[in-house]
Amino acid sequence: MREVVLDTETTGLNPDKGDRIVEIGAIELINHIPTGNTFHCYLNPLLEGEMPFESFKVHGLSVDFLKDKPLFSEIIENLVIFIGGSKLIIHNAKFDIGFINHEIQRLEISDVDTYDKLPYKEIPSENIIDTLEIAKKTYPGKSVSLDSLCMKFGIDNKRKGKHGALIDSEILSEVYLELTGGKQPGFEFSQVGSETDDRNRKTIEKRNFIRKNPLAENRVSQKEMELHKEFISKMKKNFWY
Repeated sequence: MREVVLDTETTGLNPDKGDRIVEIGAIELINHIPTGNTFHCYLNPLLEGEMPFESFKVHGLSVDFLKDKPLFSEIIENLVIFIGGSKLIIHNAKFDIGFINHEIQRLEISDVDTYDKLPYKEIPSENIIDTLEIAKKTYPGKSVSLDSLCMKFGIDNKRKGKHGALIDSEILSEVYLELTGGKQPGFEFSQVGSETDDRNRKTIEKRNFIRKNPLAENRVSQKEMELHKEFISKMKKNFWY
């Protein structure tokens, strides 16, 4: 089973007001285990002026750092290929998918050729697993932010300082695993009674053991037999003679 854990960093909270994506990170899971296959890119948001201070405090990405990075239109085809038909694991999916779908829709005006090549014009909602919604149902009334869940599960969320999309995807993959049953990917239980049946089968095999090469009757000499009897006779208790 293939899944993709995805996270974004943005210039703000509302794409309808002109906020843009500045970083996308995604990691591949096979049967809930990270494979090491990742997608990561920084994006030029084409901002006029500086990065909003509140956003900069979160991800530490300046306009100067991003000015030579690719545009969304230059990476979207590779992102779609990486995602493929896999389920997308996202924390607060409404936010990230809202931004991605908004960026896709912008292409209809800014880069219609790229827009027309895309296999879909928005991320299908049926392909999304929102860990925020899972956490709300699992821990009703509790804080279910990614940081709160990391504290609950004992997951280190202070890796390399600032938040980053790829780092947060890695952290989210660990949270997702805890939310869906803990760290036992790929573990298969034995069928009921199989271990007992196996022990019984081995006992029967031992009971029915037949030596391939039968021992010869004269394998011990008469002299050896006499010495053995003499040795045994000196014992207070014996079970041979």
